[in-house]
Amino acid sequence: MLSYAARRMVYAIPIIIGVALVCFMLVHITPGDPLVAVLPADASQELAQQLRTAYGFDKPLPVQFGLWLWRAVNGDLGSSIATGRPVLAEVLRAVSNTVTLAIAAAIIGFSLGLFFGLVAGYFRDTWIDKVATSIAIAGVSVPHYWLGMVLVIIFSVELNWLPAVGAGPSGSGAWAWDWAHIRFLILPAITTSVIPMGIITRTVRALTGDILSQDFVEALRAKGLRETQVFRHVLKNAAPTALAVMGLQLGYMLGGSILIETVFSWPGSGLLLNSAIFQRDLPLLQGTILVLAMFFVILNLVVDIAQAAIDPRIKRG
Repeated sequence: MLSYAARRMVYAIPIIIGVALVCFMLVHITPGDPLVAVLPADASQELAQQLRTAYGFDKPLPVQFGLWLWRAVNGDLGSSIATGRPVLAEVLRAVSNTVTLAIAAAIIGFSLGLFFGLVAGYFRDTWIDKVATSIAIAGVSVPHYWLGMVLVIIFSVELNWLPAVGAGPSGSGAWAWDWAHIRFLILPAITTSVIPMGIITRTVRALTGDILSQDFVEALRAKGLRETQVFRHVLKNAAPTALAVMGLQLGYMLGGSILIETVFSWPGSGLLLNSAIFQRDLPLLQGTILVLAMFFVILNLVVDIAQAAIDPRIKRG
């Protein structure tokens, strides 16, 4: 198991370098000058050149990438062009809020997805299966930003039960696990969870139905095992694939949703990316994309290792 984990870590190194290269190049191939956001309209050429030199934009792209990657490895992602604050501090604060939202959405979406998927798989081709499948299809079909606005209209505007925007009563990004802050989390978490819930429901339903139709399940029942014991065998066989799907969905949620975080003014990585894009803040944009990409790569590495721990066949392969 340790050798398998070590191999997966070694395989992740070129992926990380490739991701860093893509993150660096994506923001440089877009048209326009990133310094326009901070330079006054009557700025002189001397001032523009000074700022370009200060941010390293006067160097060739390979040199810029090498310097940027070296600083990133050492924890320095530069300074925001728009605010002048360190990019790493801005990104970590936003990512912590996105992680909070993703964990809450994962608890809701994964729990409901597993429940509906298992129920639909066990009662395949019945009205229970049709109801669960309909919920799953609705979850992946309804635009989540539209659902967010509908929830705001119902629970914030009409019923006045929950706050519509923000991450806390003070309006700041500071988070605490108390009811005053959790109230702000409920609507964005529900909105974020609907797509993962639908995907996991359909995946687990297909897995459960396929496993229940296999010969070993009939053999287990013929041996006189109780249905709860058979259920444990079904879960064990469905776990690796379900875990992979949940890992991918958690990665997407950790990446933040620009639309959802904008609808609810949630101060996460999606809202930060939106701000960086509109302000043409290249250091902030690069740093945010890189940190989110690293989250995704690391999460996939953890899922791969967890799959091998659950299913020894993966490790042998």
